[in-house]
Amino acid sequence: MADNGVIVNSNRIVEEFSRLVSFDTESFQEKKIAAFLKKRLTDLGLTVTEDNAGETLHTRYPGNTETASNLYAYLRGDTAGEPILFSSHMDTVSPGKGKRAILQEGGRITSAGSTVLGADDVSGLTSILEALTVIKEQKLSHPDIEVLFTVAEEPYCEGSKYVEYDRLKAKQGYVLDLTGPVGRAANVAPSILSLKVTIRGRAAHAGFAPEEGINALTIAAKALHEIPTGRVEEDLTVNFGVIRGGAGRNIVPERIELEGEIRSLNHQKALLEAERMQKTFAETASEYGGSVEVKVTEHIRAYHVDAQSPAVKRFEAAVRESGRCSGPECITTYGGSDANRLNEHGIETIVLACAMENCHSTEEYTTIEELSRSAELTLRLMTLT
Repeated sequence: MADNGVIVNSNRIVEEFSRLVSFDTESFQEKKIAAFLKKRLTDLGLTVTEDNAGETLHTRYPGNTETASNLYAYLRGDTAGEPILFSSHMDTVSPGKGKRAILQEGGRITSAGSTVLGADDVSGLTSILEALTVIKEQKLSHPDIEVLFTVAEEPYCEGSKYVEYDRLKAKQGYVLDLTGPVGRAANVAPSILSLKVTIRGRAAHAGFAPEEGINALTIAAKALHEIPTGRVEEDLTVNFGVIRGGAGRNIVPERIELEGEIRSLNHQKALLEAERMQKTFAETASEYGGSVEVKVTEHIRAYHVDAQSPAVKRFEAAVRESGRCSGPECITTYGGSDANRLNEHGIETIVLACAMENCHSTEEYTTIEELSRSAELTLRLMTLT
């Protein structure tokens, strides 16, 4: 139950969730759901606009004819106070074509098993839409509300790179995009850097003239042996997850490519680790007579929202008033989200758990109870005085 005796509508929540799940929304394929959401928000009385992110992404990733743009929506408030931002993303990971929500006994909602469910992040979209619907139905008082629905969040928050942040007036916000029980939020998240390493040696016949070759795979192996991976420090992780190259079993490999990532809660530490790794690859390649090129890409930047900040305090108050959520609990996450970019652009933002479990797998699920709690908490955040 929300303030003023208002209750979110569980049946409507399930219908909304199921409808949104039915869209095919793998990253860069959000055009249809974006059109639906634009109309849905407009019907709720919000002013809706979009940017040119779709055109930019289409240019960068040609062939994606269903690429959409980020949606911005605004609902004028009738109470004093700073505007508040609520955000979720429209895309899902693959396999996400042909998704459908199946209601199981006990209120669990799953996919058919051959696709992801898409609760990441349809549960966030649903929570925001239900809260806005209740506000309209019951004519509840609220401050100015801004809504941002982004595209292409799953590939390292690519869509929010092109958000026009000067459109947003809020200085505090909530991104609904976290696993775990409703009542949990992440106020600390890492920088994420990716690395693409190209090692070049010299090809030779491995049987007749191996001494004439320079083995790029040996260079890669030696360098990786020197680079700590896993949880390197308490706030630093390193991983190499992709290796490709070689032309045949009997050919000294001339070219090897590696792909990896660095995550750290300290942005400068992440940058320093990338520098150390570049140096290790360069020195190892030189030792064997080969060469190396290391491309480092900064995807998102670490943030730490103080526990005493208005965004955290409002969240805690809303959870306590609910009485149906766990927590309030603030955690550190090693996952990235659009909150990283919002914080980087001066909007103090935390990420809310919003009824999604086993994300990025065909075992993903949600429940009616948690969806309802998420919508209720969102409503409280929108209307708390």
